[in-house]
Amino acid sequence: MSAFPRAALSLILVLGALLGSAGCVYRPTIQQGNLLKTEDVDQVTAGMTRSQVRYLLGTPMLADPFDPQRWDYIYTLQRGREKHRDRAHFIVRFEGDKVSRVEKPGLAGQMPLDPKQPQTPAPAQPEAAAPVPPPAPAVEQPLPGSKPDGTSH
Repeated sequence: MSAFPRAALSLILVLGALLGSAGCVYRPTIQQGNLLKTEDVDQVTAGMTRSQVRYLLGTPMLADPFDPQRWDYIYTLQRGREKHRDRAHFIVRFEGDKVSRVEKPGLAGQMPLDPKQPQTPAPAQPEAAAPVPPPAPAVEQPLPGSKPDGTSH
C-alpha cells in the first residue's frame, strides 16, 4: 500500500468518526428558580413576617418593584433533550409586612390563610351536557300535485 491511499483512508475514517459523533451533542439538565418542598410551603401562615418567609423559603425569584406586596417563587426543570418542562409557581401576598394569603397558580385558585378571610370559590366545573334526544323519524309528505294514495293526476 502506498502512502497516499493510507493517508486518504485515515482521513476518511477521521471524517466518518466526526460526522458520526455530530448527532451526539450533550444537552445538560437546566434547573432554574426556587425548588420548594411541600412541607416548607405548607408552613407559610397568615401573619408571618417577610423575614420569616425569606428564612423559610429563601429569596423570591421575582420581587416586583411595582407591586412590593407580592413575592413569586418560580421553579423550572428542563431535562436534557426532553421537550417537557417541570414547572412550579408559588405566590406570597403581603399586607404591610405580614403574609395575607398565598396562591398556587394552576391549582384550585387562591388559598387564603386567614380564617377570617372568605374562601374564594373554586372555578366552576363545566356541567355535563344533557343527552341530545334522537331525531324524530321522518314523516313522508306527499309531493305537490299528487293524490293522497301516492298516484299522480
